[in-house]
Amino acid sequence: MEKVPMTAAGYNRLQEELKHLKTIERPAVIKAIAEAREHGDLSENAEYHAARERQSFIEGRVGELEDKISRAEVIDPSKLSGDTVKFGATVTLADQDTDEEITYQIVGSEESDIKNGFLSITSPLARALIGKSIGDSVEVSTPGGSKLYEIVTVAFR
Repeated sequence: MEKVPMTAAGYNRLQEELKHLKTIERPAVIKAIAEAREHGDLSENAEYHAARERQSFIEGRVGELEDKISRAEVIDPSKLSGDTVKFGATVTLADQDTDEEITYQIVGSEESDIKNGFLSITSPLARALIGKSIGDSVEVSTPGGSKLYEIVTVAFR
């Protein structure tokens, strides 16, 4: 079984979502199904079908979260060090065409949020960065063409 790397913050978010689904969403949808059943003919009852669809989504997400949590390998970036890019690193890159700098933290796929600077370990950019050091250049294929970045800083927070 393949481990899923994630930060403690990402792990905690998954735990919270699972708890919310089990303690709030699941009981609410069960109640909604029971109320819809009381309305009679289920074949033409839109409320019943919507509640059953919501229940199916919740149960699927609960299974998915339980799987990811059971395979989680929680990594604390603050306990890491060095100038080589690895999981958990906060990396500042300089676009070699525009000299614009961007900063990303490399996190697990469940935690990624590019707008807030969290780059998935499975993304092409993160895969290109892993193992590189300060001063190295990386080339990444993007939908807009090839981009060249230089690694300016590597930090572990």
